[in-house]
Amino acid sequence: MKTIGVLTSGGDAPGMNAAIRAVVRSVIYHEREIVGIMRGYLGLINGEIIHMHLGSVADIIHRGGTILHTARCDEFLYPEGRAKAVKQIKKAGIDGLIVIGGDGSYRGALDLAKLGIPTIGVPGTIDNDIACTDATIGLDTAVNTVVDAINKVRDTATSHERVFIIEVMGRNRGDIALLAGIAGGAESILIPEVPLNIKSVAEKIERGRKRGKLHSIIILAEGVGSAIDVGKEITALTNLETRYAILGHIQRGGTPTAYDRMLASRLGAEAVELLLKGESAKAVGIEANKIVRYDIEYVLKQKKPIDLELVNLAGILAI
Repeated sequence: MKTIGVLTSGGDAPGMNAAIRAVVRSVIYHEREIVGIMRGYLGLINGEIIHMHLGSVADIIHRGGTILHTARCDEFLYPEGRAKAVKQIKKAGIDGLIVIGGDGSYRGALDLAKLGIPTIGVPGTIDNDIACTDATIGLDTAVNTVVDAINKVRDTATSHERVFIIEVMGRNRGDIALLAGIAGGAESILIPEVPLNIKSVAEKIERGRKRGKLHSIIILAEGVGSAIDVGKEITALTNLETRYAILGHIQRGGTPTAYDRMLASRLGAEAVELLLKGESAKAVGIEANKIVRYDIEYVLKQKKPIDLELVNLAGILAI
């Protein structure tokens, strides 16, 4: 294996640049060639391939986003599109490919592996919805971004004695809401994995009021519903003034935390090692602080459960 390619795909996540850096430096350490594919699978189909060197990844470990950029590519979903991608890979002399992204990116990597292109997947997504890894690159930074927002919102919520709903990302997963809610001391945490009981939320707010609590912070994962609609329901049940803050895409940006930089560095380097050992269609991850690797096909078939111990803890701490 003389030349390895790397791309980022799907939604960007803080720490992707640290992973790219680890891949590039590890490949060069092993005296191989490294190329970057711009704009994910779209750039691969279009032949947007650049040679990379040590200077290509200088001073990027602290930067959010991805220097390789990312884009949607419906064309890659079809055999004709994947055939174009394989043609570009062979034209560029790429012997193996490292894909950094979420489940959609993993499916693309698996498709390429089935077409004879050695591939390794690295989990880069703030949603933490990839199975067979305790954490994905970007989750920790996103959680810290939300906690910072909670701290700021609490100041104004206390001043005005209001109920505040903070809507965070998590269409199908509640990890960001759950972790940030516990760390930020939220009174209620609403996630897709637990059925919404708006009356229970209202009762908890009322209990807090009776013991002199001046505010209530509710963390809402977007998959549960709209902060605006939930706020209206709470106001109707409690007759209390409710405000909301929708954090949106700021959760994807910002300087990655030390944890995300370390995780990305370890996983990126491991992906290179696997390719050099002749492995393909594998996904790297972390379990109990140890680097692990699984077949991508197996990973995609697994459903990652929410941590019920944390869900129970959130209920205990929010009495």
